[in-house]
Amino acid sequence: MGGFFGVASKSDCTLDLFYGVDYHSHLGTRRGGMATHGKEGFSRSIHNIENSPFRTKFERDIEELEGNLGIGCISDFEPQPLLIQSHMGSFAITTVGKINNMDQLLKTVYENGHSHFQEMSNGQVNATELVAALISKKDSFVEGIRYVQALVDGSMTLLLMTKEGIYAARDRFGRTPVVIGHKEDAYCASFESFAYINLGYRDYKELGPGEIVYMTPESVETVSPPLEKMRICSFLWVYYGYPTSSYEGVNVEQMRYNCGSLLAKRDQGAVEPDCVAGVPDSGLAHAIGYANESGIPFARPFIKYTPTWPRSFMPTSQNQRNLIARMKLIPVQALIEDRKLLLIDDSIVRGTQLRETTEFLYQSGAKEVHVRPACPPLLYGCKYLNFSRSKSDLDLITRRVIRDWEGDNAEKYLEEYADPNSDRYQKMLDEICRQQNFTSLRYHRLDDLIQSIGIDSCRLCTYCFNGAE
Repeated sequence: MGGFFGVASKSDCTLDLFYGVDYHSHLGTRRGGMATHGKEGFSRSIHNIENSPFRTKFERDIEELEGNLGIGCISDFEPQPLLIQSHMGSFAITTVGKINNMDQLLKTVYENGHSHFQEMSNGQVNATELVAALISKKDSFVEGIRYVQALVDGSMTLLLMTKEGIYAARDRFGRTPVVIGHKEDAYCASFESFAYINLGYRDYKELGPGEIVYMTPESVETVSPPLEKMRICSFLWVYYGYPTSSYEGVNVEQMRYNCGSLLAKRDQGAVEPDCVAGVPDSGLAHAIGYANESGIPFARPFIKYTPTWPRSFMPTSQNQRNLIARMKLIPVQALIEDRKLLLIDDSIVRGTQLRETTEFLYQSGAKEVHVRPACPPLLYGCKYLNFSRSKSDLDLITRRVIRDWEGDNAEKYLEEYADPNSDRYQKMLDEICRQQNFTSLRYHRLDDLIQSIGIDSCRLCTYCFNGAE
């Protein structure tokens, strides 16, 4: 997915920018970048962070970058921030989102006189460069950002830095967050609300859907008001968000405790495991919530080894990702052998890694492995946030099972497969349970997930679970 951080300060902002961006490292694994503006004008640095952390790659850059304005990002896709020269003046820009209608927008830009874009090594156009070109078609930055918000099919949240200040704009449906922090003589804009706390900033405001603000060292001004309709991604709480973050006033860690608690209430003693465990790291808080509610002890039958292993979905090769996921989890034999385990993971996507984790528990002596994913079955690939690298819905284990049964008619029955009270839903769960070799399987229900978050369902994006747009 990706995340960003921006600073407008009366003094040099480089250290705040460096550490603020670094605190978004859990959101991306491929590219990192920072851009500043100071006495010498714009400066920028971009590095590949696939095999080395952001901090390591950028430690030398903070000695060279200087300025009182800065923006930076962690990106899973295109290199950014970009430096752009336009009829409105020079600016730097970074984005978080997904554009589904890239070809259509490129055609529009070409037809209106734009001659070329830089081609990336994968043969694609940098989405952030396309956004910059669209913004530059208008007479002001605010008008240009609104234009992009209206045109993009998908989502688009961005920071745009001029010589005088920074524009922060949240996606028009608020699918991703933007929070403003404040301390004496400085403001910051952040994807993650926790990223500025240790830098001395305090919460100032959270942008509403589609809201655009202009940030200088002296003030933050709303230049385009928030819209009414919001569809913030529910998966932010389930998986992507860092435990110390809050979105729309709801803390991630607390939501995960709520989630685990409701999973336990649904089980109502249907299984009697010896302990409850979470798949590190995102499954741990869900498991604690389950254990607290059920009274079944929480344990860590395997430990994640993080000093040298990168995140499991970093490599482009699925086989390599699976290998890394397996290498990172080290069993605690004394907590596994001859025990019945209830295991909570954030989700089941392809099913490959969790199946291997289950087999590894059996090989370590587990008697039973009951699985409780912390979200409903994923039936649709995300078309808003790039939360997985799936190229097709058939990458999802649910859709493969449904295809095998329904063939070309699969689409007709998806609503039934999303309904936890239907026969088709239960049949799908039984088959996934069999294929994955779980002792039992119960997914989190969508109504319980919404209750866990505590936000009105009409303000949450649940597309990947039920196809609701």
